[in-house]
Amino acid sequence: MKDKQEENDQSKQQSSLVDKIQQLGQNNVPQPGDSNIHVLPIIGQVEGHVQLPAQNKTTKYEHLIPQLIAIEQNPKIEGLVVLLNTVGGDVEAGLAISEMIASLSKPSVSIVLGGGHSIGVPIAVASNYSFIAPTATMTIHPIRLNGLVIGVPQTFEYMDKMQDRVINFVTNHSNIEEEKFKELMFAKGNLTRDIGTNVVGQKAVESGLIDDVGGVHEAMSKLNELIDIQKGKQEQVIQ
Repeated sequence: MKDKQEENDQSKQQSSLVDKIQQLGQNNVPQPGDSNIHVLPIIGQVEGHVQLPAQNKTTKYEHLIPQLIAIEQNPKIEGLVVLLNTVGGDVEAGLAISEMIASLSKPSVSIVLGGGHSIGVPIAVASNYSFIAPTATMTIHPIRLNGLVIGVPQTFEYMDKMQDRVINFVTNHSNIEEEKFKELMFAKGNLTRDIGTNVVGQKAVESGLIDDVGGVHEAMSKLNELIDIQKGKQEQVIQ
């Protein structure tokens, strides 16, 4: 009887784990009693309104949204680390993720590992403090569309406004000047047969886009510092 009960419990745990993976893309959903810091990986291509082919490595924004809500609501979670190694992806989905990270009441730190390209740029700067690995790169380029374009003037106006949204978000959440960001975005000849700029490690910091060069150790130290500062502010309010 006892063995039967243990089998049932184990089966329920496995079923719950599968459900989390199917619904949220990972198994370590924030739960009471876990670490006070949650790690949110954004890997591959950010998938938005259109489902990408099965062979593409993707991060689905519908997986990230409920996690960010859970982080905000869970009193046990005191900070967030965003790990980025992305080629970019859906612009509106990327901006939605960026806005949610920026609007969290809890401290957040991002680390660009490998690459934080295209729409990965606003996601990287959405946190309270950002790091980039010495060998990591960030590609800054104008908004692009794939496939057939119908109604060219209207489409151009829509893309122009969306591009302004990206520029405004990045300049409002980092130390880079708008003119400098546009210069990097529209530069010619830096990428093969393309428009834009590829900045590596220290160059991203020097431009004001990213706060500092570092990895996991530096990011965790900074996040714990930000958590301590927030706790101090909360204690002052209570007093």
